[in-house]
Amino acid sequence: MNPLSLEQISTQLESPNSRDRLLALASLREIPAEDAVPLIKKVLDDELLQVRSMAVFALGVKQTEECYPILVKLLETDPDYGIRADAAGALGYLGDIRAFEPLVRAFYEDTQWLVRFSAAVSLGNLKDIRAKQVLLEALKSEETVIKQAAIAALGEIGATDTVEQILNFANSEDWLIRQRLAEALGKLNTPKSISALKFLEKDPHPQVSQAANLSRKLLETSD
Repeated sequence: MNPLSLEQISTQLESPNSRDRLLALASLREIPAEDAVPLIKKVLDDELLQVRSMAVFALGVKQTEECYPILVKLLETDPDYGIRADAAGALGYLGDIRAFEPLVRAFYEDTQWLVRFSAAVSLGNLKDIRAKQVLLEALKSEETVIKQAAIAALGEIGATDTVEQILNFANSEDWLIRQRLAEALGKLNTPKSISALKFLEKDPHPQVSQAANLSRKLLETSD
């Protein structure tokens, strides 16, 4: 099947059939960012949440100067928390360091856990060490997934001085937390990291033990 032209995609994005609009957005995958973004903007206010969500994600992948301010505005003002969470996630994909402060605000001020979770993940994706204190706060969250995100993000930003704090989760009842811990330790090269990974290699859950084994080998080969 021949790829759709820009004109065909534009027409399809205006179709009353939501499936057409979703397919049109998917067709933008191979389109250069400067051509794709104006088309994506056409459906940012679509009546179907799935179309809006896909469009927001696309702005994180198709990176132009327009994308950052649009995503920040969505993160800060959109009434739908799912879209705010999508915008937070897209800012992480965008990798623009200016997103640090909007993401921190979203983590502290948004009342929805999904938005706070996406903000924590994206702070890790930015790899900015300034996020350390926010992520340590996230470890205290009542939401398990936010703890998972914070542990992973501390690994991403290379916060080796937080190893002591995240090791408190080595005996967590949630195996995904233990897996995130094992993965994060592979990016935090300290003597305690190696000891903890040897402990986690004996974890009863196979995905935890496998992650720990891989992380330990990574640390040992990087010395």
